[in-house]
Amino acid sequence: MRLKVVALFAARAGAWLRKGLCMDAGPIISATAVVKTYRTREVVVDALKHVDFEVMPGEMVAVMGPSGSGKTTLLNCMSGLDSIDSGDVSIAGQLLRTMSDDALSDYRATSMGFVFQAYNLLPVLSAQENVELPLMLAGTSSKEAQARAVEKLELVGLGDRTDHLPAELSGGQQQRVAIARALANDPAIVWGDELTGNLDSTNSAEIMELLTRLNKEQHQTFVIVTHSEEVGALADRIVRMNDGVIVDDGSRGDDYSASAGSYGTTAGAED
Repeated sequence: MRLKVVALFAARAGAWLRKGLCMDAGPIISATAVVKTYRTREVVVDALKHVDFEVMPGEMVAVMGPSGSGKTTLLNCMSGLDSIDSGDVSIAGQLLRTMSDDALSDYRATSMGFVFQAYNLLPVLSAQENVELPLMLAGTSSKEAQARAVEKLELVGLGDRTDHLPAELSGGQQQRVAIARALANDPAIVWGDELTGNLDSTNSAEIMELLTRLNKEQHQTFVIVTHSEEVGALADRIVRMNDGVIVDDGSRGDDYSASAGSYGTTAGAED
């Protein structure tokens, strides 16, 4: 019964938050004193050191910093893809540590979307079928999954490419399919990790134009890890990290054009 309640809440959370019905509830993402340490036999890496992090509904936030600064670890821990050693993370008021693994997996599937540097499309499935897949796995009927997949592909400008295989699409088009897939369940939050890292400057600009349009018109919340100052400049806010800590959590993108060189702009690097 508890799993059904969690799934029902998660399925509606995205629509509620984007429509502003939960704005009084405060941040959609809230993390307090988060610690994450990776240990091997010989090495201890303090990836996150007592990190506090908040994102409001409808915000587009860029997380920036040099390689190894903890950006991707932050995304993984905030989204529940990775566990934390101490501290608290809540999404739309739901403490992640209170959820079972199954409930957390259901929550991610229905209330979060993910877009990565690698498009992660199944090569034997068409664009539409790739978008349908997470809907079908979440229990959506075949008819509804097909309709929503077409709707999301039209939203990202690929209404005329629904039956194309990934190999028949450009890199930018494949990333648009990945974005449509991330949006398929109307998630409260879309997480992006170096999502323009495999794209040239023209396709990168087009993808970011699409995301900013979705953010402004659909009030979609985005948290984007990036090395690119050009990408960061389009966000509502830049969170800058270094050595596992947030060194600046509120700088607007256009305020930081002069300081681009100190953080690097190498596309495609990973934490």
